[in-house]
Amino acid sequence: MSRLFRDVEGGPRCPHGSVVCIGAFDGLHLGHRALVRHTVSRARSLALPAVALSFEPLPREFFARGEAMPRLSTARAKARGLWALGIDQVGLLRFNTALSALSAETFVERVLVDRLQAREVWVGPGFGFGHRRGGTLSTLQTLGKAHGFSAAEIEPVLVDAERVSSTAIREALRNGDFEHASRLLGRPYAIEGRVVRGRQLGRTLGYPTANLRLGGRVPALTGIFAVRVTGVEGRVWPAVASLGTRPTVDGVEPLLEVHLFDFDGDLYGRCIEVEFVAKLRDEVRFESLDALTEQMHRDAAQARDLLTHDQRRAFG
Repeated sequence: MSRLFRDVEGGPRCPHGSVVCIGAFDGLHLGHRALVRHTVSRARSLALPAVALSFEPLPREFFARGEAMPRLSTARAKARGLWALGIDQVGLLRFNTALSALSAETFVERVLVDRLQAREVWVGPGFGFGHRRGGTLSTLQTLGKAHGFSAAEIEPVLVDAERVSSTAIREALRNGDFEHASRLLGRPYAIEGRVVRGRQLGRTLGYPTANLRLGGRVPALTGIFAVRVTGVEGRVWPAVASLGTRPTVDGVEPLLEVHLFDFDGDLYGRCIEVEFVAKLRDEVRFESLDALTEQMHRDAAQARDLLTHDQRRAFG
């Protein structure tokens, strides 16, 4: 049986019962990880599968309509991260008009009872579900008594007296505060993806780039950055990156373009991870390609210098 499912309808996935956690899990920050690890621990103690239940698109994305919500991770990265934490099955339910119209009671019956045969359900602070978020933890506990499962929430995870949340991480990234974002995430912020062919304009300007498309999602940050790249020849590569729409060449789709220092090779089709270290500047429109190239020289020099000093500081 596949470890990933997308639909509300269908046969039982856990005929002998399961332990379920529910959340957005965007970015899999420290709060998410605490919820998932607790769920996995409870599942192992009961000899049941651990299931993480989420939604794609996220409900906030679906209801945003005209103004897309910035995402911290792709659906693929979310699923891989949940499996790495010990989750046995991941449900990324297709959030659409039909699902948003389900009452809390119907959602519990169709998903938690019929689909997953839940024995325990764990959620984070402030949990809401069902049509117009009409269901709360109290609702879940009442329905659980009727259907034979228990429900509870874990304590909020705090870092320096601040509750860890995806909203706080997005704000830190928007402000270029990668140190704070990393503390809340429990790891450096990074974007992973497969390198695709671009217009090869960077190569003609002397800065060949590895290009990662974002799959239609809105990034949580834009600009020019000093970054580190893994997934290439078994080492960490210092690099400079641009994340945005490339206004100088009338770009529209957000694209992550990464120039690896002192690298000469073919990266097309390779899956890489780009860790953001520092923001150098905002993305701006230049009057000519010559002006853009001059700024690229300055950006590259600044990124190389910053990463060299950062590495020295890391090793004392």
